[in-house]
Amino acid sequence: MSGTIIKAARNTDKAPLNLGPYTQSVAFSHYNNISAQLPVDLATGKLIEGDIQAQARACLTHIKAIVESIGHVMDDVVKITLFLRDMGDLEAVNAVYTEFFPGYVPTRSVLAVAALPLGARVQMDAIISNGEGTHPQAPCALIKLARDSDRAPKSTFSTQTVAFSHYNNVSAQLPLDPVSGQLVEGGIKAQAAQCLKNIKAILESIDVPFDDIVRVNVYLKSLADLEAVNEVYTTFFPDSGIARAAAYMPARSIISTSALPMDALVQMDVVVSHGDGTPPQLVEDRHGLVIRPRNTDLAPRSALYTQTVAFSHYNHIAGQLPIDPATGKVLAGCVREQAGQCLTQLKAIVESIGHVMDDIVKINIHLKNIEDLEAVNAIYTRYFPDYLPARTVIGVAELPEGALIQMDAVLSNAESTPPQA
Repeated sequence: MSGTIIKAARNTDKAPLNLGPYTQSVAFSHYNNISAQLPVDLATGKLIEGDIQAQARACLTHIKAIVESIGHVMDDVVKITLFLRDMGDLEAVNAVYTEFFPGYVPTRSVLAVAALPLGARVQMDAIISNGEGTHPQAPCALIKLARDSDRAPKSTFSTQTVAFSHYNNVSAQLPLDPVSGQLVEGGIKAQAAQCLKNIKAILESIDVPFDDIVRVNVYLKSLADLEAVNEVYTTFFPDSGIARAAAYMPARSIISTSALPMDALVQMDVVVSHGDGTPPQLVEDRHGLVIRPRNTDLAPRSALYTQTVAFSHYNHIAGQLPIDPATGKVLAGCVREQAGQCLTQLKAIVESIGHVMDDIVKINIHLKNIEDLEAVNAIYTRYFPDYLPARTVIGVAELPEGALIQMDAVLSNAESTPPQA
C-alpha cells in the first residue's frame, strides 16, 4: 500500500450542482463521503413536483448517479442517513428505498427534523466504500463485511453493522428490546441505556470492544433530556480499565430531532475503529493501528467527549457550538458571528493536530433557522475559498445552550497511524 494517499473531490452533472458551497463526493483512502441530496429536478434546479415517494426516489437517484459516476455501485454504500420532515412518511419512503437496495441494505439512521433546505420533505446523504483506494494507491482486495446479531434489534431496511477497511458503521439503535421488538419502558434513562446496550451487543458479536468507538451521534426528541442521557452515558464510557485510566471519551454530536422512529425519545449511532482491517491486511498489523484522542485549549473542552479522535486515515471532530472562549457560554450575536465561531473552533482543532481546513472531507451543519443558511454560506466560504468538502445541512427545533448553529466534521488523516508511513 502506498504511503501517499490523496483526496479526490468530484462532481457529476448527472446530479444537482450549484445548490450550495459543497462537493458532491469527496473520497480519501477507503471511504467516500457523499453530500446530502435534495429532491431537485436536474432540468430546473427546483424541487420536483410530486408526493413523498417522488421526492425520495429523486434523492436516491441522485446518490446512485454520483456513486456510478465514480465507478461504484449501490452495493458499495455502507451508510445512509435519512432526514424526513414528517416521520409519518417513513413507510412510503421505505417502499421506494427497497427499489435501490433490493438485497443488501447498508447501515442507516432515520430522523425527522424541523426543516430541510429548499423546503424539501426528504433528504439523504451517504458514505460508500472506496475499494480501489485513491491514486496513487494500487487496487486491493478489501472486502465489505455486513453483519447482524440476534442480540440486537434487526430491521429489513438496514444492516446492524457494515465494516470496510479500518472502520465500521453501526446503524442507529433505537431503545428496543431485542426479544419483543418494542420500546423499553421506564422513560429517557431506560431508553438511553437500551440504545447503548444494543450498540454494545452488536460490537461484542463481532469481537470489537466498546472503547473502539471513535464517534457517537445522540439523536434526542427533547434537549431537556440531555442531562439524564449524559448520566447514563457516563456509565458506559469509558468502558475498560485502560480507557478509564486515560479518561477516553469518543467524539460526539448531539442532534435535536422533531421525531424518531416508533416515537422513541432517543437513538444513537456510532462509528467504530476496526483494527483488524479486512483482507488483505495481515493480522499482526492490527497491533500497530492506534486510536488517537486529542484536545486543544484553543477550542471548548468537555468531560463528555474528545474534540478529535483519529484512527487509521480519518479523524472525527465532535460537534462544535459557538462558544465564547472568554465566558464559556454561547456567543451572543447573530448567526454569522456564531457560524464564524464554530468554524474558528474547527480550524483550531484541525491545526492543533497538524492539519489544514482543506483536509476536511465532510461538514455537518445544524441550524435553528434554515432561513439562516445563506448568511452562514457567506461566512463558510471564507474558510473554504477553493476546495469545498461534502456537506449536509438540516434545520433543527433547538440546539444546546440556545445556540443558532452547530457544526461537526470528518477529516482526512494523511499521516495515518502506525504501521503506515
